[in-house]
Amino acid sequence: MHIHNLSHQNSILNTFVSEIRHVHIQKDSMRFRRNIERIGEILGYEMSKVLNYKSSTIETPLGHCDINLFDNDIVLCSVLRAGIPLHNGLLNYFDAAENAFISAYRHHTHNPESFEIIVEYLACPSLENKILILADPMLATGQSMVATFEALKPYGIPKEVHLISIIGAKDGVDFVNTHFNDSTHLWIAAIDETLNEKSYIIPGLGDAGDLAFGEKLQK
Repeated sequence: MHIHNLSHQNSILNTFVSEIRHVHIQKDSMRFRRNIERIGEILGYEMSKVLNYKSSTIETPLGHCDINLFDNDIVLCSVLRAGIPLHNGLLNYFDAAENAFISAYRHHTHNPESFEIIVEYLACPSLENKILILADPMLATGQSMVATFEALKPYGIPKEVHLISIIGAKDGVDFVNTHFNDSTHLWIAAIDETLNEKSYIIPGLGDAGDLAFGEKLQK
């Protein structure tokens, strides 16, 4: 898997990441969602550099202009609910993309420190020979990313797969790396060192879904 860790570059992206992490700034849920959206735009822009283009000629009011234009059939799939602002950011740039949505959550049984990933809702167009962008803001254990990709398999074989996350843990990145083929790309804004006993990313930012949309009742 090709891993593109954008924290290795100095850019305005680091400012947006710092604000979604900051214990006080992140309390502004509207700013939190907007920062997630802006991060999605930057990750999408960087990803666009490795996609396909074709030579085209467009007509201007004063003549003609030759330019290489974006030429890709994209399906953008986001994991609910935290993935919604990230999806919007990506869709701002890939506005012609088809869209898919999937729910995935941690189901805790007897031990609060162990869980399984439950996938329930899924709406998806055909993925056959298209470019699949699978977006999930937090790549903690990596199990959600793998589970959602498995759930998408009946919809066709994508030509390319690009994974989009904002913050990941090293263990989660390693787990995903073993479950996706060598041609898969991971675009990520930061990779943190570890997970805590509840499999939350450390230092991370907390629960992205709760910060974006409010606290939820646990099952």
